[in-house]
Amino acid sequence: MAKIVVDVMLKPEILDPQGSAVSAALPRLGFTFAKSVRQGKRFEIEIEGEPTAAQLAEVEVAAEKLLANPVIETFVVRVEK
Repeated sequence: MAKIVVDVMLKPEILDPQGSAVSAALPRLGFTFAKSVRQGKRFEIEIEGEPTAAQLAEVEVAAEKLLANPVIETFVVRVEK
């Protein structure tokens, strides 16, 4: 089995209130490592065998139509080993 991952993030120019809330909470909890935080979504799609170029193209179309809102979000499709 292989896993195709779609990572969806808000475009940089779109405000991210959830990321801002986490960013503000980290120092209050004693964590000082983060300059900023952006929140996103991750979809894991398991398939039989190794993914083909056609399957990856199909996942790209699904991401454009269903998994992400292309007006405010970007996405990356990748194969995870």
